[in-house]
Amino acid sequence: MNEVTHNKIVSFLWGIADDVLRDLFKRGKYPDVILPMCVIRRMDAVLEPTKKAVLDTKKLLDDARITEQRAALCEASGHAFYNTSPFTLRDLKSRGSQQHLLADFEDYLNGYSSNVQDILENFKFRNQLTTLSKADALGTLINKFLDPEIDLTPAGIDNHAMGTVFEELVRKFNEDNNEEAGEHWTPRDAVRLMANLVFLPIEDKIKSGTYLLCDCTCGTGGMLTVAEETVLSIAAKHQQDIQCLLYGQEINPETYAICKADMLLKGEGENADHIVGGAEWSTLSHDAFPSHLFDFMLSNPPYGKSWKKDLEAMGGKEGMRDPRFRVMHQGEELSLVTRSSDGQLLFLANLASKMNQSSALGSRIAEVHNGSSLFTGDAGQGESNIRRWLIENDWVEAIVALPLNLFYNTGIATYIWVLTNRKPAHREGLLQLIDATQWFKPLRKNLGKKNCELSQEDIDRILKTFLDFEETPESRIFLNEEFGYWKVTVERPLRLHSQLTIKACALPPVMKRFVPPSTKSVATISSTVSASLLQRSKSALPSGEATTRRVMIKRVAAKKGSPKKRKRSCSTRRHGNATAGWLKLLMPCVPSLANSFLKTTTSSARMSPQHSCREVSSCPQPT
Repeated sequence: MNEVTHNKIVSFLWGIADDVLRDLFKRGKYPDVILPMCVIRRMDAVLEPTKKAVLDTKKLLDDARITEQRAALCEASGHAFYNTSPFTLRDLKSRGSQQHLLADFEDYLNGYSSNVQDILENFKFRNQLTTLSKADALGTLINKFLDPEIDLTPAGIDNHAMGTVFEELVRKFNEDNNEEAGEHWTPRDAVRLMANLVFLPIEDKIKSGTYLLCDCTCGTGGMLTVAEETVLSIAAKHQQDIQCLLYGQEINPETYAICKADMLLKGEGENADHIVGGAEWSTLSHDAFPSHLFDFMLSNPPYGKSWKKDLEAMGGKEGMRDPRFRVMHQGEELSLVTRSSDGQLLFLANLASKMNQSSALGSRIAEVHNGSSLFTGDAGQGESNIRRWLIENDWVEAIVALPLNLFYNTGIATYIWVLTNRKPAHREGLLQLIDATQWFKPLRKNLGKKNCELSQEDIDRILKTFLDFEETPESRIFLNEEFGYWKVTVERPLRLHSQLTIKACALPPVMKRFVPPSTKSVATISSTVSASLLQRSKSALPSGEATTRRVMIKRVAAKKGSPKKRKRSCSTRRHGNATAGWLKLLMPCVPSLANSFLKTTTSSARMSPQHSCREVSSCPQPT
């Protein structure tokens, strides 16, 4: 299909949204109708030649009371999907009333195979039918997709071209709705760079065979598609026969539906079965491929997003036993569990746990992160342990700093981590940092916060810097050991510095009974008070507690610290009275002595009757 035909089909399908859906739906909801209708129309056209054979096979199986019918019906249709409804879209054009049309259209949808039903359910397409029917727009929408001006049959457009049209529609809708695009859509220029960083360094080592590609946060499947195209082009260049099996997992229902539909439209029914998703399929708490090892992995995980819900589902930090996030490293068990406010490094650990250790090529990974993955987490915490695990295993090949404002809904700094467990000899023990922040081409018109893109020249320049592996102003090479450090905590006894003044040490009238009349100096007063208190505490306390209490009293007399910082404490309301302060100081340490003070000095101390005592059972309420 030439570019003119491609653009014509895309423009026509794009125009249906404005012609039919304007005022019925918000602009951001257009893809919820147009994309599933595009999938339905294409599948209807593909299945039309074998419609009679499918209906005959269905009747035969029902008469024989065979319940497992999928394989036979797929064989009858010649594809990985089928429709057992007696209707086609063309049959529905002649319906006279909207009620009749709606009922028959729903019956037509119900006839599709389970993999198509999964797509429709995650698109939530049936939820839109009532609105379309009430507005008398359902028949118009069907007629638009059956317009002879565009030919979506296999004779008019092949599977690959149809997949390209569908991806272009997805791109246009995402860019038009740019405030949400970056959540599930990675710009194609960044994806091409990631795919080249994964495949080009080993292009001469890729031999004929089957390779497994994975994206554990696949979104609409763009990374898988570009990765497949890249490796197939390398195979063609080197005359190798390669088959790619694509695996993806996605938690967002709509983007999962788009990804799976794209696979079916391109005729890749087996790959479509490998796409797992929906609201219950979180990559962290519900791994879809626990026993799989992959050859190539690309991903753009969510960053700066809380994963607290997943953490709770996995048993919390202490109860987690997932082998992906608790690993043995150099004889010790490392916990890779990060803080619950940002789990992006866990996605990298998830991919690293799926590296193929037995194949000649091993595995290669490219994953996008923001800057926090480089530095967050103290020594011994999850983030630091993940970096330690990856770097000390010599898996991190390079980290590439991308230009700012390259993504749709964020202007923050982003980085591509490139990992492999089969480093070439000249890279062993080394890690390359590439500064590509100044290599970009400005856009003529901003797409959300995206104001630049990576041109092919920029991508080639980054790849050359990566492959040359030399020290330049934009490329720095470090030993792995230079990224690690030991953190040692040295503890020492607490040392307090205090200054005593005559004013601070002045005794309130109530305390003067402890001071001999001849005592004049502050030092003598302090020592005399301490001795008097010690003497009285010996007689007031049981003999077994005398030593402990004595130490406490000496500490109080010398330190004059706040009792609120000690376990045994008693607080009062402050009235600015010196006597109350002294009583407050003495009560936690010498309860019986404090009681005698309270009985004789309540009026002078002006104690509040609402004072509270904690762990001092012998402190009575003042009278």
